[in-house]
Amino acid sequence: MMKKLLNTSMIYFALAIAAGVFYREFTKMSGYAGETMLRFVHAHLFALGMLLFLVLALFCRQEGSLAEDKTFRQFFLLYNISLPFMACMMLARGALQVQGAVLSRAADAAVSGIAGISHILLTVSLALLFKALKKNCVR
Repeated sequence: MMKKLLNTSMIYFALAIAAGVFYREFTKMSGYAGETMLRFVHAHLFALGMLLFLVLALFCRQEGSLAEDKTFRQFFLLYNISLPFMACMMLARGALQVQGAVLSRAADAAVSGIAGISHILLTVSLALLFKALKKNCVR
């Protein structure tokens, strides 16, 4: 499992770097100098993706039972669905901002609602992580 966690961390590292390059180049190419959601995708993928899974790899090295826990496996699956989902919605919102797209109220609410769902899923997955950590790492 430690190898799987390290590989996951490396994938989020690559995605974070790609998001940072995309932000820089897309805004430069579009001549956009204002605030945009795109600037946050890079940091979110680094912190919530790469760093979290590096720390979890260390936990699993010390506490091998964590990796075998059903709740931890549920966290891993749900988290790796919800974090990319959230990053994609941030990218979509940021690209719309850079392009100056004027959304209807319904379209704007739909983008916000979908982003909200990803945040809810991320919260549930983190609750699963804390449950697994408490069960396996606290004696």
